[in-house]
Amino acid sequence: MNTTSRPRPRAILRIYFHPAERSGELYGQLLAVVDGISSRVEPQPADWSAYADLTGALAYWGRDVEGLVAVLRLRLLALHGVRCSAGAGPTRSITAIAADITPPGAATVVGDTPYEIAAFLRTKPASALPGIGPQTARALARYGITTIADTPPATLQRILGTTAARQAHDRAHGIDERPVTPGAAPRTMSASHRFGHDELAPDRHHRTLLGLAQDLGSRLRTGGEIAQALTLTATYADRTQTTRTLTEPTAHTPALAATARQLLTGLGLQRARIRTSALRAEHLRPAEDTVRQLTPDDPDDKLHRLETALEKATARCGPGITGAAATFPPGRMRTTAVKRPT
Repeated sequence: MNTTSRPRPRAILRIYFHPAERSGELYGQLLAVVDGISSRVEPQPADWSAYADLTGALAYWGRDVEGLVAVLRLRLLALHGVRCSAGAGPTRSITAIAADITPPGAATVVGDTPYEIAAFLRTKPASALPGIGPQTARALARYGITTIADTPPATLQRILGTTAARQAHDRAHGIDERPVTPGAAPRTMSASHRFGHDELAPDRHHRTLLGLAQDLGSRLRTGGEIAQALTLTATYADRTQTTRTLTEPTAHTPALAATARQLLTGLGLQRARIRTSALRAEHLRPAEDTVRQLTPDDPDDKLHRLETALEKATARCGPGITGAAATFPPGRMRTTAVKRPT
């Protein structure tokens, strides 16, 4: 008699949060709601989402996947007024695809039977599969391959190579053993400025952003922390957010300011009227974790020493006495400084 039983299928959730306003504190609160359903939650703060393993929670709550996802969505809306979009399925990759095609306020649940998995994946384009980037999709398209599920593994291997072909084949057939790795939400720190009117002048946008970068840099250094990512949010008729990962974890104001400028340029605002600018330092960790290669006569060392001197002057004379030159309006740099945005 065969006593081997079929392993219990996993139930993985990918949920995206869609709040009206974003803050690190709110993201943590939303994660806490998810954690109240399942303790196996993996934060994905870069795009305001999270993975959760619901496998063990189904029996505890006495519900199927659809019912448990509905409970979670209702709790997020009732407790925080936040709508979400969710995808659920037996693997991380299926869940990610389901979540990506789901609009806010809805959920897509893929069953765990071979038929349901095949029916969901067979029509999905290659570019929809996690791990298949634009370059790989273009390489396949040159050979007339737009979907992977029915493509022979040997064909994929000739085009993509052994490792990439195996991964593409597995993803297209619902094979993905990657677990949900629980973890706390990375700490964030933010600074924002609300203009008195819808500000049109680009130089005001830039000066304000440099002031925010200076504020964040000072607070990071005071707390002995470094930021690994920086997010700019410009609020006007609709909300736009762009994220750029720093090339080197830092709390150094010039590095923060340079990245902030690139973020602002990347928004392509042109003649946009901005009401609020916000800069958020993300994925904070202790400064002692940073290893920086030193070189003779390193200009960065001089800037670090200058920052230290300016912060000592601020501590002695009060906030607003020093600041980045670019944050001062033209014609007022001789004797007065503009207060840093708050």
